[in-house]
Amino acid sequence: MKKILIATFAAVCSIFIACADNDRIITFEQLPAAAQATVQQYKAVTDVAYCAVDKDLFGDEYKVRFNDGKEMEFESDGSLRKVDYQYEAVPEALVPETVRRQIKASFPQAFIVEWGKSDWGWKAELNNKLEIKFSRRLEMRGIDD
Repeated sequence: MKKILIATFAAVCSIFIACADNDRIITFEQLPAAAQATVQQYKAVTDVAYCAVDKDLFGDEYKVRFNDGKEMEFESDGSLRKVDYQYEAVPEALVPETVRRQIKASFPQAFIVEWGKSDWGWKAELNNKLEIKFSRRLEMRGIDD
């Protein structure tokens, strides 16, 4: 019985170790087509510093980092997961209109510098360092400062 438990524990540990850090540099052409199109629409391909894929048990995640420090992250199907423009406004087309309206109504002087999925829904970080939480249905749920 002890041997079975040890073997099971070792197998589980091996799986977690194998999945823990699988970031691998890839070429731009290896990104999903939808991710390539999004990048090309908002940034020049020549601005890409690197592309990476994170292989996971639940699907691949892709990251594109640009020479100016901005980032985009994508799901395995190429849909946008997160965009981080650091100190500049995220292009409006990358943020749902309902979110843009809610933020403009509540914080008229602020703009979104980061937009993406979170464990509980979505979040937007504003240039004034406020983090606005949204439900999966894009309803404003809370604020972190």
